[in-house]
Amino acid sequence: MSVLFSSSVLFLPTMASNDQSKALLVAAFDFGTTYSGYAFSFRDDPNKIQTNQTWFAGGGAAMLVSLKTPTSVLLNPKGEFDKFGFEAEDKYATLAEDDEHHGWRLFRRFKMVLHNNEHLTKDVTVEDFSGKQMTAFPLFVMSIKYLREHLLKAVTTQKIGFEETDILYVLTVPAIWDDNAKRFMRDAAIEAGVDPNRLKLALEPECASIWCETLGTDVKGAVAFQGSQFMLVDLGGGTADISVHERKLDGTLREIHKASGGPWGGIYVDENYMKMLNKLFGEKALTDLRETEMNDYFDVTREFEHKKRSFDTDKTKQIIVRVSASLRDLAEKYSSKSLEEQIASLKVRENAITTRGKDKLKIGTAVVQSWFKRPIDLLIQHLKSLLAEPKITSVRTVILVGGFGESPYVQERIRNKLAGVRLIVPSDAGLVVLKGAVRFGHNPSIVSSRIMKYTYGTEVCEHFDGKKHQDGEKVCVDGKWLVPKCFNVFVRVNEEVRVDQQVSCESYPNGEISDTPVYRTTQKNPEFTTDPGCELLGDVELENSTDIPFEQQTIKTTLMFGDTELLVKQKNTTTGKEAYMTFECFK
Repeated sequence: MSVLFSSSVLFLPTMASNDQSKALLVAAFDFGTTYSGYAFSFRDDPNKIQTNQTWFAGGGAAMLVSLKTPTSVLLNPKGEFDKFGFEAEDKYATLAEDDEHHGWRLFRRFKMVLHNNEHLTKDVTVEDFSGKQMTAFPLFVMSIKYLREHLLKAVTTQKIGFEETDILYVLTVPAIWDDNAKRFMRDAAIEAGVDPNRLKLALEPECASIWCETLGTDVKGAVAFQGSQFMLVDLGGGTADISVHERKLDGTLREIHKASGGPWGGIYVDENYMKMLNKLFGEKALTDLRETEMNDYFDVTREFEHKKRSFDTDKTKQIIVRVSASLRDLAEKYSSKSLEEQIASLKVRENAITTRGKDKLKIGTAVVQSWFKRPIDLLIQHLKSLLAEPKITSVRTVILVGGFGESPYVQERIRNKLAGVRLIVPSDAGLVVLKGAVRFGHNPSIVSSRIMKYTYGTEVCEHFDGKKHQDGEKVCVDGKWLVPKCFNVFVRVNEEVRVDQQVSCESYPNGEISDTPVYRTTQKNPEFTTDPGCELLGDVELENSTDIPFEQQTIKTTLMFGDTELLVKQKNTTTGKEAYMTFECFK
């Protein structure tokens, strides 16, 4: 720990690295809970953004064409990467049909392990399709590596003589994510072969805001004029990610409320649908379908994905879903009750769920709406509370993006519940984040400031001051009265920080190794790092000179907040030695 002698903070400008500013192409990866994809554009025509056009499911009646592919990874029996996306699911299903899938492992929707995980480490595990655990980090690495290699093939077919070193990579992350989760993704990308000097993390709702100003008059007119304020809701498979922005005179965006959100995405509608199938056909029948008729299982889930996206109470009174004849056969094998009797036992309104032939269900809108109810109710409740806050009462435009945001029913619910608010849904809402991420990579300075979600600082010793310290807090060190474990605040929660600012303070070492813990808290004015709610993020270990008296050496500690990631750097300005923070959870 170091001894603080200067508690003032210095604001220093930062500059983009040469590797980033020289990029000839920007490529963005959107690593989603349910679907992932990439987009790119060349520096000489940055707004001509290209996406992959060839993701598609295996075929048949439930074929799903998409500009993204499922976030699914297939490992062979040796634990090696084999396939990603639709190809991973289809191959696993084909293997299962021939009873050759034993030892193969399929992982789906594993990104949610990073959401709100207070004890995140690189040892965190996820379950495969059969319920067996595996360390998650290699799956993220494999996924990013696959997307990167797929992208490189697409790019090299267009540009002769193009080098991989000409690319700046942008990886999108939810704005509500923790610092640890962002670092997890950065480390995974680097492990996947991405040069850390050519990698930027981008906040998903910010990317959406950036792309919206390029859209048609309706959207652009709401977000592109000076002083316009708007809320951006990125509603994906796993989470709702919400930011509030204002357009400044110079055209940049400033954040006017810290990012917020919650686990209110489309996968919770899927879960409710599967719970209904579970009640109708039985848990054992569904388990057997997953294990013995996997193609049918994926057809069921993919078809529902399409129905969920297009569900609209204004245009239909019911939806018809294909559930596969094999599922009904399995249900009859394990239960003496007919499907019609099982439907009656659900106690829904008469004719709310009826059969159509052997492999279809007709489901009334009231039942379908019930699957959407909880996640959308929680989202609307949160949006109402945000819009009622004094600092953003003038915000009357909400822009809805993300795959789940494409649902007409979701849009209808939000419009009906947010009185006096204009809801805008851009076309191709599921690709807005991805395209905005490419534009952000070409011009990161388009976001000028962000609101801090935490108070950040370091643990230091302060010289005892009878006006602010209690006698019981002081200790004697080398004849001096010091107060240990003081929270030296660099920036406070809800404070606006410019993207081009660094916050620094100076101290002197009290030993050969300066071990400086870095803390955060949601409290605005913490005094000690032992105060309730203070959390250790990591520490910086800096080697000092033993040839120079410690009091003649100066340590400059710099925290860089304004970018999408937290970076903590220390420099002994006397010796020139430097060190960076290591996150506690990744040691």
